[in-house]
Amino acid sequence: MESWKRKFAIIWTGQLFSILSSAIVGYAVVFWISMETRSAEVLSLAVMATLLPQALLGPLAGVYVDRWKRKRTLIAADMFVAFCSLILGLLFYFGKAELGYIYLLLALRSVGSAFHSPAMQAAIPLLAPETELMRISGVNQAIQSVCSIAGPALGALFITSFNMTVVMLLDVAGALIACTALLFVTIPDPVVKEQVDKKSVVREMKAGIREVRRHKGLGELMGISVMVTFILMPIATLFPLMTVNHFGGDTYQMSLVEIVWGSGMLVGGLILGLWKIKIRKVILINISYLVLGLYMLFSGLLPPQDFMVFVILTAIGGISAPFYSSPFTALLQTHIPSSALGRVFSLFGSLSLLPSMLGLLATGFIADSIGISRSFVWGGILILGLGILSFFIPSIMQLERKKKFKNSGGLPLC
Repeated sequence: MESWKRKFAIIWTGQLFSILSSAIVGYAVVFWISMETRSAEVLSLAVMATLLPQALLGPLAGVYVDRWKRKRTLIAADMFVAFCSLILGLLFYFGKAELGYIYLLLALRSVGSAFHSPAMQAAIPLLAPETELMRISGVNQAIQSVCSIAGPALGALFITSFNMTVVMLLDVAGALIACTALLFVTIPDPVVKEQVDKKSVVREMKAGIREVRRHKGLGELMGISVMVTFILMPIATLFPLMTVNHFGGDTYQMSLVEIVWGSGMLVGGLILGLWKIKIRKVILINISYLVLGLYMLFSGLLPPQDFMVFVILTAIGGISAPFYSSPFTALLQTHIPSSALGRVFSLFGSLSLLPSMLGLLATGFIADSIGISRSFVWGGILILGLGILSFFIPSIMQLERKKKFKNSGGLPLC
């Protein structure tokens, strides 16, 4: 096995345990809050506590990800999240797990994620050949999908079989396995040709933005991706209500839709990971938008008796989702120098999360004002329009035909 493949096998093994344990804990906390409070408002506050710190800290975290050693950053972020889970587990053990403490520790776990995610994405181009980046992104997507499928089921199983302290300790164990795996691999750091003023945090944040703007078409592609996520996120939260209210489904059918979507994403990620697809990444992204738009449009137009057609369409939509996220990640990794990748991924994460959270807050209003099925129809039309528009933006379509930056991290930071 080639050296880079061996490294990724070790890293992925550790990350699988870490991501799965975090997913189990995340769903278990949601289930616990739902059963204890039966309050949608309390649940929404927990979701906000999980997402908001990561969204707000993203650009700042990216600066330090690019300054610090990648491997140390990954281990420190994982251990910080594990420490927060350990504290929460102790609070459950001593019967002190009040909502305020839960919100605070969920927010602190989100701070750790703000550093871990961009550090991992920024490290990948330093470990693997450029031609393999999209396949690696596909495998990463497949791992995420496995965890999204298994997380809810295992979270429900553990919360009914064990107390919350044991469940929280799972996250600690997963982080320890991931950190141990990282100790067995060497992750190089980008070479910076100029000395950077360590006090110029704002200047470095601006440099990350300039790096995106330097590649004509990349900013436009990122903008469309943010708009698609803004539309997709609130509609995705309506899946259970679509199943129950429109199709007259029950709990089993709600879980079926979620499992089918996650399974579709797993299949899409495996396709990208196992085959070297020679279609240009920009084309794959645009086609994925079209498929997602058509999936939502047709789903909203289905009569109530066609639930199984909705399930089939959901599987198709799930398969198409990795075909815009994975190629987009690979495009950033091939066009942006490694010395700036942490900031760029953090910036994109924040730009995606902040509008999406506004969309999530508006979900109830959208569903009540225009109806759930019409929300799918209009969401599908908008995403379909963005996919068509992207084909007619010259800077996007010419993006991969331009000379790319050789990802050695050689550009100055600011």
